[in-house]
Amino acid sequence: MLYLAQVHKNEFLDQYQLRLLARQEADNLWAIIPEEAFILLGKGKSMSEELLVLVELSPTGEIEKLEEASNWVMNLVQAYLTTGITPEMLQQEAERAEQWRQSLTLQNQDLARRSLELEARREQIQALEESLKRERNGNYKDEAADS
Repeated sequence: MLYLAQVHKNEFLDQYQLRLLARQEADNLWAIIPEEAFILLGKGKSMSEELLVLVELSPTGEIEKLEEASNWVMNLVQAYLTTGITPEMLQQEAERAEQWRQSLTLQNQDLARRSLELEARREQIQALEESLKRERNGNYKDEAADS
């Protein structure tokens, strides 16, 4: 799994560690890691303090890949921040999409209700037609009996 992390020096152990900041959930979806989670880099490994890195962890928590995050951050800046996309704008779009979804759900429910009403009316009309046929057949039998 891919994580965004920051390098820190653990003075007590005299070695560097990574503080996990965020975890990739999907291609363009990341989750902030609210609690402090650290991974030791091991003795003899040194990195710049406060450096942002992307770290790929195995299912057992072992570091599989570690790279500086500056290119990744610059890609984010170029893709999202140079076009004027703001968190507020994204929130408004999400709210608009939710309102649209709710509106479509209401329209769908209304259409389903109307469909049921039409089906009920069709059944009523068929019942009336059957009743009229029986009534006509009854009248013809009565007229035939009178003749």
